[in-house]
Amino acid sequence: MNGADMLCDVLLVNNVDVCFANPGTSEMHFVAALDRKPAMRCVLGLSEGVVTGAADGYARMADKPAATLLHTGPGLANGLANLHNARRARTPIINVVGDHATYHLAHDAPLTSDIESLARPMSHWVGRIADAADVRARTEEAYMEALMRRGVSTMILPANAAWGDVKPEALSPVTLPERPAISSAALSAAATALRDGKRTVIILAGRALRANALETAGRISVATGAALFSQTSDRTERGAGRVAARPIPYNVDQAIAALRQFEVAICVGGKQPVSFFAYPGKPSTMLQPDCKVIELAGHESDLAKVLDALAEEIGIRKDSPFAPNRFTQHEIAAPTGELNADSISVAVAHALPENAIICEESITSAGRLAALAPGLKPHDHIPLTGGAIGEGIPLAVGAGIACPDRKVIALQADGSGMYTIQGLWTQAREDLDVLTIVFSNRGYSILKGEMRNVGVNDFGRNARRMLEIVDPALDWCSLARGMGVEAARAESADQFTKLLNIGLSRRGPFLIEALMAG
Repeated sequence: MNGADMLCDVLLVNNVDVCFANPGTSEMHFVAALDRKPAMRCVLGLSEGVVTGAADGYARMADKPAATLLHTGPGLANGLANLHNARRARTPIINVVGDHATYHLAHDAPLTSDIESLARPMSHWVGRIADAADVRARTEEAYMEALMRRGVSTMILPANAAWGDVKPEALSPVTLPERPAISSAALSAAATALRDGKRTVIILAGRALRANALETAGRISVATGAALFSQTSDRTERGAGRVAARPIPYNVDQAIAALRQFEVAICVGGKQPVSFFAYPGKPSTMLQPDCKVIELAGHESDLAKVLDALAEEIGIRKDSPFAPNRFTQHEIAAPTGELNADSISVAVAHALPENAIICEESITSAGRLAALAPGLKPHDHIPLTGGAIGEGIPLAVGAGIACPDRKVIALQADGSGMYTIQGLWTQAREDLDVLTIVFSNRGYSILKGEMRNVGVNDFGRNARRMLEIVDPALDWCSLARGMGVEAARAESADQFTKLLNIGLSRRGPFLIEALMAG
């Protein structure tokens, strides 16, 4: 066997059995090894942004990492934007980046680059395999770091390490250490604040937004009066019967107003919330300057156990009451009339099937869905986390691979969708049950809003040409059909509702271009 065989075997014995790939010449020995491993599912992406974004979506839903296969430094660079999103989501991914044979690097061939420097900003761990004998140890290290840090591991595989001979070995799964314990001082401070009746907010992130952890947070909230808020995170389990944590608004002024009253903020799964950007005359942090911030635990901890420990510290039993979301979906009427952000979100809320997965990259077009979500059938929500656009379609690819028995609904802005539109081809090739809804407002609406945030309300010709997607307008239906995905356009709420019902009633990829008014 060779080093590439060993790499595949180490991945498989650790239950890493999906590889999203866009390989090149340096990776051909690894491709050949993958061909010898039928237990490994190989998924081709036609751009590296699809590959890395799909690996992110997959791990968020599968709760285990996928591997990626990328071609040298430029291939990695093409996928960095969605690795940034994965890093912010704290998603475990094992990137395998091929490189020239070690002895060839000295000749500075055209594709030679500093892969380590490209990888570090978007990775929690970076390692280079020295030779074939080093493959097992490095791959096990990459796997362990991805799981324990909850993040991106990037492993560089020189071609000669892939083709070099190694002796077969008996392999066993990596034994992971215990997750880090929380600070007893922080736990005591949080419990004291809750007991003392201070105006307290518990700000949840990461795996604290899974149903079981939310239920514990709900018990703490009912017992103490603490408010529950959430930060943008990898995955939130929402819907009726679960506990809702109010999302912190994206808009800075709205976020500050929502959090103004609190004297203490207990952060579980992250640090205190900050604004996406700086604006003249506005603060960078959302909490009041005199609000005491207690960072109880980071992403690396077992956040469900952290909340259990906090509940126990203040004497809340596991059978204490919590306030589950009431089911209100049956009260939502299908919209009629104009097609806009609100009518689209209401139509989706009205028809949402149980156990659906919503992949969202539509910040300015999300409408009322977040407000309606607590009363809908139980579902998962996986959003854009790091702000690097072009992840919605790939997220849906990964979620569809991870959960083939669940309907995936991708809420996709039109401008950002063009970054990784090739993901539609992967959806068709893999026959994924993904319904893509394109919010076709033919512009970068979020940037128009940001222009207004900095005081520019009148857009001239140059600004409009940079913020509008017209002359020519995109034809999403033709683009989708060209990649093998059936598609149709809606120009009214009634048309959209009919197409939505069609897309939800059948299995396989389907795209609706929602041509929005105004």
